[in-house]
Amino acid sequence: MAEPTVTLKQVAAELADKHDMSKKDTTALLEGMVDSFVEHLQGGERVRIPGLGILQVKQMKARMGRNPATGEQIQIPAKKKVAFRIAKDLKDKLL
Repeated sequence: MAEPTVTLKQVAAELADKHDMSKKDTTALLEGMVDSFVEHLQGGERVRIPGLGILQVKQMKARMGRNPATGEQIQIPAKKKVAFRIAKDLKDKLL
């Protein structure tokens, strides 16, 4: 069975209740935060969120892979990926 997923709107609703704000304002704030993270990541910067972790874009090298259906070797091109490193505090709480 799949794990339940919490959406940005659900988090916004929880925060709105806790901080006496409107859901619309809280949702706008969180969406703006995500947009800001994207801009910084596109600019080559790391995004550190205390208590959560660090987001950064990493360049993956081209490599050889194998088609699982045919066993044929294929060239996997270089690409970028977003990497997340969990904060020690969160790791200690979860693991």
